[in-house]
Amino acid sequence: MSASAPAPASTLSITLQILAIVFYTFIAFLCIGLPIAVLPGYVHDQLGFSAVIAGLTIGLQYLATLLSRPFAGRVADSKGTRQAIIYGLLGIAVSGVLTFASALAVNVPLLSLLALLGGRLFLGIAQGLIGVATLSWGIGAVGAEHTARVISWNGIASYGAIAIGAPLGVMLVDQVNFATLGLMLTVLASLALLVIRNKPSMPVVRGERLPFWAAFGRVAPCGMGLTLASIGYGTLTTFVTLFYLEQGWYGAAWCLSAFGLCFILSRLLFVNAVNRFGGYQVAIVCMSTEALGLTLLWLAPSPSLALVGAGLTGFGLSLVYPALGVEAIKQVPVASRGAGLGAYAVFFDLALAIAGPLMGAVALHLGYAWIFCIAALLSLAGVGLTLVLSHRARSY
Repeated sequence: MSASAPAPASTLSITLQILAIVFYTFIAFLCIGLPIAVLPGYVHDQLGFSAVIAGLTIGLQYLATLLSRPFAGRVADSKGTRQAIIYGLLGIAVSGVLTFASALAVNVPLLSLLALLGGRLFLGIAQGLIGVATLSWGIGAVGAEHTARVISWNGIASYGAIAIGAPLGVMLVDQVNFATLGLMLTVLASLALLVIRNKPSMPVVRGERLPFWAAFGRVAPCGMGLTLASIGYGTLTTFVTLFYLEQGWYGAAWCLSAFGLCFILSRLLFVNAVNRFGGYQVAIVCMSTEALGLTLLWLAPSPSLALVGAGLTGFGLSLVYPALGVEAIKQVPVASRGAGLGAYAVFFDLALAIAGPLMGAVALHLGYAWIFCIAALLSLAGVGLTLVLSHRARSY
């Protein structure tokens, strides 16, 4: 009995170390979540711009994150993960100032929009920096053998923060005004900068330093699997409301809730499965589960079955990122871990970029139900790719 007692304490200690680092991810995504539900209305209704401009305002942040991945990986590898997070937090603070300035200039719509776009640009770059740096810092702090655990907790912090931030942002705007969002972003970033001030920095790892595109090439096979699986996520979150409207159903938000809850539950319950069974094996099972969930959504005759489908999709997709991430990071040297993580994240960004136009075209010609069929087939293609990668890894 006494011999087995230290294991839980060790696991708890590792988890606490990870939580202390992914705290910065939580702050970053809380700041991303705060304006996300109110920005389209502000740009369209208060500033008077078209829905296209409102969409571009939202999309600019994601584009900035995608384009900043090489820079984020380089900063994390060469200057250190703590410094990369500090740069990211400063970016959030600047975004808050520009968002506040946009609210002050509401009577000059073009000036207000330009300030808002500048704020979105800084927020996107900050997301790229903090996302890569927290993962690299966490893996360096607790060891590469806990890579899946670090990625999982980082994801929980991200999704949890957006789930909190979106309704909080709506409440702030309803109860006070839009300018408070800018203040909140700056205050939250400043508090996080105070917390990180006395945090010991991880030493910069010396050794082979791969250029970003070399790291990209090494993680690309696993990254393509991630893209094929993650299109299902982009499809569900973007189109489930329109799918429900087409079916004449109510309660699309519950579908998103079921997806999110099952996603987090799976990560909490099964994160150790990656170390136990291997990344490829876990990814194969998870993508198969996701494909089953998406198929249920495609064929669902009622909202209750659609809810089950959304839950299965979240449950399956949850561990794909950490499972394939473990295998991807093995392909790059430790000194280039930041570049590898940044390159791997590009494939998730790519999935979200592809999902909208691709599934929009499918829905236009076949109806919204069929988008889930296509997403399920893409997830199964990911299963096929991962089987090939797993066989190749065993052959070496």
